[in-house]
Amino acid sequence: MKTFRILSIIFALLIGGLQVNAQATNAKPTIIFVHGIWADGSSWADQITALQAKGYPVISVQNPITSLADDVAATKRAIARAKGKVILVGHSWGGFVITQAGNDPKVAGLVYVAALVPDLGETVPTLSANGPAVKLADYFEPQDGFIYLSKTGVETVFAQDLTAAQQAAIYATQTPASQTVFGDKSGEPAWKTKASWYIVAKSDKAINPELERFMAKRIKAKTTEIEASHVVMISHAKQVTSIIEEAANSAK
Repeated sequence: MKTFRILSIIFALLIGGLQVNAQATNAKPTIIFVHGIWADGSSWADQITALQAKGYPVISVQNPITSLADDVAATKRAIARAKGKVILVGHSWGGFVITQAGNDPKVAGLVYVAALVPDLGETVPTLSANGPAVKLADYFEPQDGFIYLSKTGVETVFAQDLTAAQQAAIYATQTPASQTVFGDKSGEPAWKTKASWYIVAKSDKAINPELERFMAKRIKAKTTEIEASHVVMISHAKQVTSIIEEAANSAK
């Protein structure tokens, strides 16, 4: 009888362990959003709400945009908080950030949303030279070592397909960039070893769509093109969310 009880306990522990392992295997990955310059963590509000409703753990990083290293450190802190696998989603400058932070072993996939995707040693200017020029810099407003985007810039080259109220909110909440970030060089890129997705914004006036296609092709990303401005995650929220879910499903 005693032997039978011991065997029963061992059997129960084994079953419990299998159940825990199965739950861990089926757990949804954490989606970590990384915003770009002249945006903030709230630019992903639609995706956050939709994914949380489906049971995904979500973190939206607030980048200081004081240097590439500082933004990568902020994203690494978010990765450290996550339990299990992670999908990194980066917009614009956020592409530089997830390209570095994505080397963390927890990261199972990278989703680039109208984003800059550097190779080793590239800066924003050297990467941008691979595509036609844009007039974004015409709307820069320098202030105390940081660069803001003018209200007209938000309305005409950054978020031209949003409502006036949405444009006003972006202008009011924008995170400016330190002037030095444009010279920061990228390190070893995570996209060389991690699955990648890319969303091309076909009417983007902040990053030329031809440059976006060049970057997507170079990293061999699964690419989707959407008729949208630079802030495609706001103007076409459902489509962007669907692609993020596709990446998340591949990580299970």
